[in-house]
Amino acid sequence: MQRYFIEPHQLTECTALITGEDVHHIVNVMRSAIGQELIVSDGQGRVAKVRVAQIDPKQVVCDVAEWLEQKVELPVRVTIAQGLPKGDKLEWILQKGTELGAFAFFPFSSERTVVKIDAKKEAKKLERWSKIVKEAAEQSHRTALPEVMAPGTFKEVLKQSARYTKAVIAYEKHGQSNLKAELRALSPGDSLLVLIGPEGGFSGEEVALAEQHGIVAVSFGPRILRTETASQYVLAAVSYQFE
Repeated sequence: MQRYFIEPHQLTECTALITGEDVHHIVNVMRSAIGQELIVSDGQGRVAKVRVAQIDPKQVVCDVAEWLEQKVELPVRVTIAQGLPKGDKLEWILQKGTELGAFAFFPFSSERTVVKIDAKKEAKKLERWSKIVKEAAEQSHRTALPEVMAPGTFKEVLKQSARYTKAVIAYEKHGQSNLKAELRALSPGDSLLVLIGPEGGFSGEEVALAEQHGIVAVSFGPRILRTETASQYVLAAVSYQFE
């Protein structure tokens, strides 16, 4: 059954209103008709089976047929703070990270970041990234829609770290802690911030600065991971630990 995310205010106890590009998909791609059943979610955990009641050029109105209880989200809310990688790697990270249960993504630039995002193109980038996340969340039957934050700097990520139950930074040269030990210190309902560097990783100075903010430097095992692999490794480890 086809799934769609809508804004929270578009889902009431009795009706669901679908707008935007999803209208084209429902009408012209899926060729849905009156009475067709769909699944909608408000991106914040509420999920309902609905039936198409009215089709207009700019909106599809549905009646709520049944409220669904689905527990598919990771018990720990994981935010991936990703150093901006080259090429289209970030899009891959967003897509696969959403499938694996990431709660949010925070792209950032650091000392070894090569990619520079033009401020004039940032809005379009964010729009594309959010679309990739939405489609991946629908495909993987997520009930929560991960947030893609506007690109920031390494220091801005550090300032946000206090908001989380625990924050870790991937650093293969540290070796004093490992991901397994840090995950064991978490409980369902906690939040985890994971800092992952770009292709060149983090400098020693950046790691030291992170530790001054209470962020724990961790090893992801004996093998060196590519930047686009590291976040998937963490999310899979969280799933194994708590699910």
